[in-house]
Amino acid sequence: MGMEKAKKRGYSPEDEREFAPPALKTLRRAAGELCFLLNRGYPMKAASTFVGNHYLLSQRQRVALTRYAAPERNIALRKAKQVDPMTLAGGTVHIDGFNEIITLEVAQSGAPVFRCMDGTFRDLAGLRGTYRLIGKTDIAVRLVLSRLKKYAVKKAVFWLDAPVSNSGALKVRIAEIAEEMNFDAETELSGSVDKTLCDLPNVITGDSVILDRCSGWLNLNEEMIPGIPEAWIIDLTEREL
Repeated sequence: MGMEKAKKRGYSPEDEREFAPPALKTLRRAAGELCFLLNRGYPMKAASTFVGNHYLLSQRQRVALTRYAAPERNIALRKAKQVDPMTLAGGTVHIDGFNEIITLEVAQSGAPVFRCMDGTFRDLAGLRGTYRLIGKTDIAVRLVLSRLKKYAVKKAVFWLDAPVSNSGALKVRIAEIAEEMNFDAETELSGSVDKTLCDLPNVITGDSVILDRCSGWLNLNEEMIPGIPEAWIIDLTEREL
């Protein structure tokens, strides 16, 4: 299967306006108000709808807010379970394959990636059952495996959602790259990746549901994404000068 060479994963033309400095000023105010409601027990859907309507936010701006924000108790729980990669020598990690690879593809594409309140990086690229390998896919896989080699991780298991189109093609490509890099990696196709990862240790993901339920997770993107020259990193906690 051929790759799409020039595709910009997770990019939309309106991003240049909706995440420009004037819009970010409004978004930061909205984020503060959303967090106020979340910390008082309001559910994310109701709170984000209320705040989004108040500030007349676009759909992508609303998605950005919901991926950025979390209640303080969830943030504390996630940070308490974060694993130091220096302790992983000789160990095995379990990777939320599409979640991790797509975020790195988005960062390489110069599309928005958000440094979120729990320290993870999240993007606006929705999977929705379709996926195609692009020119940046190989680089994303190599970035992950190179970082794991740095920490002397013994083995990586990539978990891919079986129903997603081209999951089989991605599995083959991961195996080829791992062999080239002399790294022990296997890929599992699963009908319930989220559920599986919730029960496994040393998980690499930015999925908030998994982070809240897994026993431990690694934040490799915290190290990798700031080093990607094309990355458009947006931090809604920053204050205007």
